[in-house]
Amino acid sequence: MNWKRFIPIMLIIATMLVVRVSGFSEYFTFENLKDNRQLLLDFVIQRPIQAVMVFIVIYAISTSLSLPLGALLSICGGFLFPQPLSTLYVVIGATIGAVGIFLAAKSALGSSLRERAGPWLAKMEEGFHENATSYMLFLRLVPAFPFWLVNLAPALLGVPLLVYTWTTFVGIIPGAFVFTQAGAGLSAIFDSGESFSFASVFNLKIKIALVALGLFALLPIVYKRWKKSQETI
Repeated sequence: MNWKRFIPIMLIIATMLVVRVSGFSEYFTFENLKDNRQLLLDFVIQRPIQAVMVFIVIYAISTSLSLPLGALLSICGGFLFPQPLSTLYVVIGATIGAVGIFLAAKSALGSSLRERAGPWLAKMEEGFHENATSYMLFLRLVPAFPFWLVNLAPALLGVPLLVYTWTTFVGIIPGAFVFTQAGAGLSAIFDSGESFSFASVFNLKIKIALVALGLFALLPIVYKRWKKSQETI
């Protein structure tokens, strides 16, 4: 067995454990954002290019380590940067991080898992690969699936890197826009002293809209199956 292919995924897991045990991610809170908002805004104004690069790198690392910071960082991006740039920066950071964990998982687990799983995984992989674009867009658009799971599962099902990358980039745009747009109004909430909750941003109407977009992405699969059934009649 070539153990070198496990190095990337092991480094990611080790870093993930260190970050979680150290409690570093706990510093990313609304309270700290509120307390340091002027410092952050001044940094964005004085060093705009560096600020964008730091934000994207932090978002990419957070995503690759599967840290539960996506929503908070997206709102922070909307607070620091104007639309549509804030959405773009979030999408770029999330895509880079997702591609990183995808490549690490595919290198370490993809081939070995297929060898051990038997024909059932091959059959699942064949069905997923045949409609990879529709399935990936559905998984990215619908908020019912954990982001880390959608990053890993395609690596085990043989989804091509190009398809994975562009469907991730496009599929997370609506959700990123919702959270960054909420972040754009964060200053007013801070000044008013009102409380802020994710539930108020990601409400039922937003969820229904994203599910509808996800179902729309599945229409090509439905059409293929309908056409195939018509041909057999």
